[in-house]
Amino acid sequence: MPYIFNKYYPTRSIIFFIGEGALIFLSLNGVYFLWEGAAQFGNDIFLYSFRAVLVTLIFQLCLYYFDLYDLGIVTGIADNLTRITQAFGFGCIALALLYYLFPVVIISTRVFLSAYLAICLTVASWRFLYFWVLERKLFSQPIAVVGGGDFARKIIATVEGKQDSGYKIVEQVDLQGECNSSSGNPLTKECHDLRELCLTRKIEKIILALDERRGQLSMHDLISYKFMGIEIVDGVAFYEDLTGKMPVEKVNPSWFLFSNGFHATRVTERMKRLLDVIISFVGLIVSLPITLLTALIIKLESPGPVFYRQQRVGKHGSVFEVIKFRSMCQDAEKNGAVWAVQEDSRVTRFGAIIRKTRIDEIPQMYNVLRGDMSFVGPRPERPVFVRELAKTIPFYSVRHVVKPGITGWAQVCYPYGASEEDALRKLEYDLFYLKNLSLSFDLFIIFQTVKIVLFRRGAR
Repeated sequence: MPYIFNKYYPTRSIIFFIGEGALIFLSLNGVYFLWEGAAQFGNDIFLYSFRAVLVTLIFQLCLYYFDLYDLGIVTGIADNLTRITQAFGFGCIALALLYYLFPVVIISTRVFLSAYLAICLTVASWRFLYFWVLERKLFSQPIAVVGGGDFARKIIATVEGKQDSGYKIVEQVDLQGECNSSSGNPLTKECHDLRELCLTRKIEKIILALDERRGQLSMHDLISYKFMGIEIVDGVAFYEDLTGKMPVEKVNPSWFLFSNGFHATRVTERMKRLLDVIISFVGLIVSLPITLLTALIIKLESPGPVFYRQQRVGKHGSVFEVIKFRSMCQDAEKNGAVWAVQEDSRVTRFGAIIRKTRIDEIPQMYNVLRGDMSFVGPRPERPVFVRELAKTIPFYSVRHVVKPGITGWAQVCYPYGASEEDALRKLEYDLFYLKNLSLSFDLFIIFQTVKIVLFRRGAR
């Protein structure tokens, strides 16, 4: 889990989260100390600390669900303050419910109101300071990108567009004369210049992002750079760590052969199956009232069956029938299979609602119980589309080495897509998931999915 977590959230983001939590905790305890006095605070320090931990966890969970820990989302001060206010408002509602159920953790009104003001001030100050550091790229690791082609430009754009990447590009080395200095980055075209640049510009990492490496780089030079204490990183691996996806166009069969990962241990597979059964069984029971109400509305709104069965491709290319609530009119595909589109005219009024809220996916938990699917994995696609996509998208069939899932890394990271280009982009995330397959990664994806379902992001 720490490996995956650090891939998706850079170290500085983790420090930001922990630092903010510490400030909320200390603000609340500081107000306790001022109101109750040293003697009383000392006598009940464990109770006060427990109450402060609860407030910290709830407030930070609300900040997370309002995307306030996604530092890649750059918004204005007004929008940030609005979302922080909304998050703390939901936090106060959650605390009120908690206090009603467990009166022992209640915080007195005067302490809570004072602490709330202190928390708002400290959080606002902390975020202002942190974003000031990010904007100026202070404490960022200086790196050089070797390459001037499309892949190098993609890496540079990703680093510069990711505010919390933790990297600062101080040099781009173009060995093939494919780019110019219009991007604003310093540029050199001679490889031997790199040694002096590493010393004068204090470069700590070199990213090899050449579209064609043969005859372009001296292995002797690279080894000498490594002995100088400079880290040499393959562009594909760097891009993977930075984005949480694989650049499909840049990998080849040998990369799959010699890459670590793409294999789950027997223990992981059994634990994953146990998790699937538990979540699906509990989910079907808890969602039973919603299921019955949904079935009734579907039946009243339009003629046809309540459930929709459709063939999908599963593990190792096997075909199974996926079960969903019917969200389209009865003869939606009488003229053949087509991609879904925005504002699809085939979708019923209630169908649009259950799609946005993901209620139409509830019956798939039965597929998970049967063993056709897993709770987490690449989304299953229809055989007709799989045959088409496998012809045009490299390594598309690799996604079938595991069971398909109700949710997955691509669903968490990429908006709902229904085109060949979307399939390619989602495959990049699916390959990342397959390479880093683990139970902890599944739990992290489920946690992310809860936020997406609550805020209805990515559904169509």
